Amino acid sequence: MMRSLTDFLIDLPRFAKRVLMLMLDVLLCFVSVQVSFFLRLGEWQAINSGPLYATIVALPLAIPLFITQGLYRAIFRYSTTAALQAIARSTILFGLVYVAIFTFVGVAGVPRTIGIIGPILLFLFVAGSRVFADWLLGSTYRLRIGDAQHSRAVIYGVGDAGRQLAMALGRTPDLKVVGFVAEEVSLRGATLAGLPVYAPEDLQLLAETEKIDELLLAAPELSRTRRTEIVQQVADIGLHVRTIPSMTDIARGKISVADLKEVAIEDLLSRQPVPPDEELLGVTIRDRVVMVTGAGGSIGSELCRQIWDLQPARLLLVDSAEYNLYLIHEELTARKLKSNSTIEVVPYLGSVRDEGRMEEIMRHERPQTIYHAAAYKHVPLVEANPKEGLSNNVFGTWVLIGVASRMGTEYFILVSSDKAVRPTNVMGATKRMAELIVQAHARRQPDRKFSMVRFGNVLGSSGSVVPKFREQIAAGGPVTITHPEMTRYFMTIPEAAQLVLQAGAMTEGGEVFVLNMGEPVKILELARNMIRLSGLTVRDEQNVDGDIAIQTIGIRRGEKLFEELLIGDNPELSSHPRIMKARESELPWDQMRMAIEDLEEALNCNNIDAALGVLRRIVKEYRPKKQDFSDDKSDDLFLTVN
Repeated sequence: MMRSLTDFLIDLPRFAKRVLMLMLDVLLCFVSVQVSFFLRLGEWQAINSGPLYATIVALPLAIPLFITQGLYRAIFRYSTTAALQAIARSTILFGLVYVAIFTFVGVAGVPRTIGIIGPILLFLFVAGSRVFADWLLGSTYRLRIGDAQHSRAVIYGVGDAGRQLAMALGRTPDLKVVGFVAEEVSLRGATLAGLPVYAPEDLQLLAETEKIDELLLAAPELSRTRRTEIVQQVADIGLHVRTIPSMTDIARGKISVADLKEVAIEDLLSRQPVPPDEELLGVTIRDRVVMVTGAGGSIGSELCRQIWDLQPARLLLVDSAEYNLYLIHEELTARKLKSNSTIEVVPYLGSVRDEGRMEEIMRHERPQTIYHAAAYKHVPLVEANPKEGLSNNVFGTWVLIGVASRMGTEYFILVSSDKAVRPTNVMGATKRMAELIVQAHARRQPDRKFSMVRFGNVLGSSGSVVPKFREQIAAGGPVTITHPEMTRYFMTIPEAAQLVLQAGAMTEGGEVFVLNMGEPVKILELARNMIRLSGLTVRDEQNVDGDIAIQTIGIRRGEKLFEELLIGDNPELSSHPRIMKARESELPWDQMRMAIEDLEEALNCNNIDAALGVLRRIVKEYRPKKQDFSDDKSDDLFLTVN
């Protein structure tokens, strides 16, 4: 009977629990008045003038105080020190007024000591009710998690997030929480919510003795570096790592096992994110007409989201891919409706190669700032289709910046790539030529602020290896890499877009901004970490019974073993710690214009050799490789990861 009652209380909707608690406190206010009269007079009093006056004052005084102090926001089955402190604060405030009315001023029929006894009893009754609820319902919670027959887990973190997560998971029958792990030495060996608190060093032993197979990371205050260390530690043990959902959902008790999130590989980058410079962010955007090309792509769509947040007067979305353009336009339209924003978001379907279409758009809209993110970026595809790469990346940039110049655009920021540095593939060479085009226009029009931002790979983008690895892991493997020594620079999409916006605001004209990507990541280690984060093991010579194999499929023409961010040396620092200015060679306007004419003629005649000849002539560092590199150990080895 008792078990069914506690189950019923735990399963009540959140609102019903709050109403129940409020009704209980109303009853306790009445009881505290009656008991205080009994203690003072030695007998129970009828509800006449004296007790009635004391009750009439107590109820409208205590309940609003309890509400404002947050007593009904706490989880019903878990009484924390913070909850008891809130009760103490409420009853102290209640007592000050109660004492003033009944002890100092005095009311006929109410002994003056009632003003002191009443608040003390109210505190004891309300606090006692919370402690009793914790004991009664907490025991049922512990039975529930103890009855779980599936995964066994420990929660890493004993702060509010960890404690509330443990309580929220009490309603999930398919996960047993066996304890907490604390960074704080003083808490190890203690008991929290009826569960033991362990040290991080105990995880290996727990995996063996308690048969845990999951670690729930509930310590949002940890740095990325520390999170990486934890993940590496538990990966070696073979534990599946998941992290908490939003604290809002936890506080509302809306959490199930399905709501726990996988630890994203981007959370484990070795550097801490740098807070943005809010002043820089708005310089090229706020109250301006802003245009983004490639608006439906990975970087372009994130630029659109962040630009929208910075309150432009009008945001123009340009893309040749209909469905991608539809998706980002729908997303921003939904934001606009939800926030009642006045920002106009206008989708334009068209290619940057189409000069007539670009002129039509810009003549009508007169954009003041353009972020040019439209490009073909997938190395093997551009290598196999050089004409399209040249036409889109080079000629498209020439067309777009030319129209922007004629239409009076003030800011033009090209989104470039680390593959533009000493390129060994067509894609990288076309991005370097696009950079030279922007520089030539900037020197020809010194009153304009045209520049470019160069960075490496972004995790989760359409050209990134991360989505490919996720698909391969989901399919049971193998995970394929091209070379065990290959490395890449990585950055999250939001971080890259944010830095692009800040770099654009620093533009004076012709700069090549380079984003500090931190330390390069070995792709083999990236693959291993993604397998481990999925709760699986790597199958190799040391672990022949592992879950997922990593297979080397061989390097392909067009990719380097190691990417670079700078052509020259001694980059110039900027006001932002993550943004540098590269000092690199440029081409005069006349030479660039003649090269574009030659390129256009070659493309029109479908003469790919001639077009590539123009590319080699303009991009001096371009060194395409055509021999077999299977035994080459230099930095110019090729591979297939973007």
